[in-house]
Amino acid sequence: MAKQAEKKKFHKLLFVKTCFWFAVIMIMFAVVLGLIYMRLYEQTIMDDYREQTKAKAERVARSCSTFFLQGDTEGLKRYLTVLMEVEQTEIWLVSNDEAFFPLTDEYAISREYFSQQGTYQSEYRDILNNVFHNIPSSKNWFSEAHEMNIITIGMPVLGVNGEVAGGIIMNVKAESRKDVVDSSRRLMFISGGIALGIAFVTALIYARALSNPILKIRRTALELADGNYEVTTNVYQKDEIGELAYTMDFLSEKLQESEIERKNLEQMRFDFFANVSHELRTPITVMRAYTESLVDGVVTKPEKIQHSYERMLGECQGMERLVGDLLLLSKMQNPDFTVEKEPVNLVQIFEDLRKSAGAIGKEKNITADLYTELPVIMMLGDYDRLRQMFLVILDNAIKFSPEDSVVHIRITCDEQITVSIRDEGIGISEEEQKYIFEKFYKSRLRQNAKGSGLGLAIAKQIAIKHGGTIDIQSEVGKGTEITFTFPEMEENFEL
Repeated sequence: MAKQAEKKKFHKLLFVKTCFWFAVIMIMFAVVLGLIYMRLYEQTIMDDYREQTKAKAERVARSCSTFFLQGDTEGLKRYLTVLMEVEQTEIWLVSNDEAFFPLTDEYAISREYFSQQGTYQSEYRDILNNVFHNIPSSKNWFSEAHEMNIITIGMPVLGVNGEVAGGIIMNVKAESRKDVVDSSRRLMFISGGIALGIAFVTALIYARALSNPILKIRRTALELADGNYEVTTNVYQKDEIGELAYTMDFLSEKLQESEIERKNLEQMRFDFFANVSHELRTPITVMRAYTESLVDGVVTKPEKIQHSYERMLGECQGMERLVGDLLLLSKMQNPDFTVEKEPVNLVQIFEDLRKSAGAIGKEKNITADLYTELPVIMMLGDYDRLRQMFLVILDNAIKFSPEDSVVHIRITCDEQITVSIRDEGIGISEEEQKYIFEKFYKSRLRQNAKGSGLGLAIAKQIAIKHGGTIDIQSEVGKGTEITFTFPEMEENFEL
């Protein structure tokens, strides 16, 4: 229950943090971008409106100049009246008193009269000064008289010989454009809110897509910590999280293999002690029985006493061989153990073994036939260990061969050294072939009654320590062939 609560807390923590920071970043981005955009948009709108108004004021100034030069006073008045009604714009036509031919009172008002109006302010004075020097001027400012932001445009009205006879002052409301800006701002806020909503939903999906695989990986790690090595993340992504999940699955696989190996080793140790106990129990029981017979005086005849001693000696020798084989096998299975290697002639080893095989097979009239491609076939190895390994195989071949048969030994050298020992014996079933190299494995045949079940296991370990392999091919009733392969030396030549 605590683990589930911890998982839930972890999930919420990562999920909430991801959503929170994503939302904060998006809001900050939207606010900054919105402020910059609105400032630029407002600036653009107002600049564009000012330019349009200046262009309009320039056209009005040209028209006024035309009416003035033509002396059409009535036409000018009607033009200005209609223009102010249609455009809803305040227009002042002011005479330049300093000109040689200024606008007369019939056309315009004087600067003095204009300055006496309650709306006259310093902004107008600055604009008129520029206009009377033939400089168009404009200004965006807050007018207390109008109680709003206005744009004031000043344009010179040219008279005789291009002289500035006067100027027009045009006031337009900036509030109309401000309404457009405000409307655009509201639209932007609405669209920004929708975009933030979509972004937040996207953040939720992204946060869930990010947190779920991490949660699965964490759950897998907890399961591995609890000893469940069969669990997997079930996360398949082509990114860093996918690589982490793959690594976790790889770790799970390795831990599972290690657990299986550990169980196998534990079972092997259990079997080892069980087999050793079983192998030692029989000779110890026999020795105890003979010893008790001697101590209790049950056996009194000299020949029977001698037989008891001989039997006890044989059992001691058997236990000695068993302990020696166990020590040798344990030493060979140690990864740190290495054999002392030197150039060894395999042909010489088997010439030596043929003599031993002849003595072993003498009673059954079994001979060993040796075939070699070369008189000298060299390999790197330990002479005594190799002799011991091949002797185990020859001994088994003779033991399970019928009388008057032949054991065939063949040594070839072609990119690698191959040694084949084939007998004409009873053969080994396919089911038994899987286990003959295991420790303490013995067939139920009478020929194996005195064996310890360690010979073939020792032979296999010696082959492995020499960088070789050992394989078996057998068919019941037709014989068995044991094949060794070893790396070839750089040179094997014919003497």
